[in-house]
Amino acid sequence: MKLSDFDFCLPPELIAQEPAERREDSRLMVLNRENRTIDHLKFHQVPDLMHAGDLLVLNNTRVVPSRLFGKRHTGGRVEALLVEEIETGIWQALLKSRGRLEDGEAIEFTDELQARLLGKHPAEGWLLDFKIPAPAFLSMLEKHGLMPLPPYIKREKGSDARNQMDMERYQTVFARESGAIAAPTAGLHFTDKLIENLKARGVLVEYVTLHVGLGTFKPVTAEDVQDHVMHPEEYFLSEATAKAVNDAKAEGRRVIPVGTTSLRTLESCAAGQRVSAGQGDTNLFIYPPYDFQIADAMITNFHLPKSTLMMLISALADRALVLDAYRIAIEEKYRFFSYGDAMFIL
Repeated sequence: MKLSDFDFCLPPELIAQEPAERREDSRLMVLNRENRTIDHLKFHQVPDLMHAGDLLVLNNTRVVPSRLFGKRHTGGRVEALLVEEIETGIWQALLKSRGRLEDGEAIEFTDELQARLLGKHPAEGWLLDFKIPAPAFLSMLEKHGLMPLPPYIKREKGSDARNQMDMERYQTVFARESGAIAAPTAGLHFTDKLIENLKARGVLVEYVTLHVGLGTFKPVTAEDVQDHVMHPEEYFLSEATAKAVNDAKAEGRRVIPVGTTSLRTLESCAAGQRVSAGQGDTNLFIYPPYDFQIADAMITNFHLPKSTLMMLISALADRALVLDAYRIAIEEKYRFFSYGDAMFIL
């Protein structure tokens, strides 16, 4: 497969800058792989598409407010995106500054939050030493940090109302395990009430954890998609969720991951039609053709052209069918990307 096989022309005005007024009011395109039909619903109608015994798998990672603004000893401004804690108190960070940064210099983000540059990270960015171990440091980020929104969502500096809205809406209602620098966006459409309605209909709901990392921002540059390497992301699959998945597969019930992160977690832990509980890092890259072991369907958002996410859904559904669905979505003015609308691939 070539990178150009997953390209399409998206009008920039369809890139959602804000979420729907209510989470469950997003639009929902229903793509049926078997009869190649497309239906247009609202997200709150998801329970009508599911059956008693279906297993819905959600990613309960929690986005860390890891975007910070600070100043150097020269008075110059620095913007930091904290990517990952390398060791206690030391973080990999992507930094923006007008002047050249120097090893050893101090950066002040707030009165109680300062860091020192320890040099370049071996892979990308810099090493910042805050000398504050988690969970105390995570509490400070909740107080002082901003949500690490994707670059296609534009925010003016000092937009406090927008920033407060993002703190709530760029987080799923079931977020529990801190560690992500981007939201598992297919889960943003769910409300507590909608999940309870699903359970009342006999749908089983379980959770995995995959901390969305730097790879979500990295574009694919290789024209031959097989040459692309995914950034490793940490996952956790509990014994309870593994048992629920294995029981569903053994009994012929559908397993429906919500989002590419949940799907990649399950497929990373699969051997045949079973999964094994565990914790680790995955760089699983799914593109056509791919033999899915666990996922029978999925709920997802509308993705960027030529992205690994676009490749994944093109592996689950036929690539030509997916591209046709995206063409219709553009004609129908669906909203795209993180704060946009959703697709249910049956």
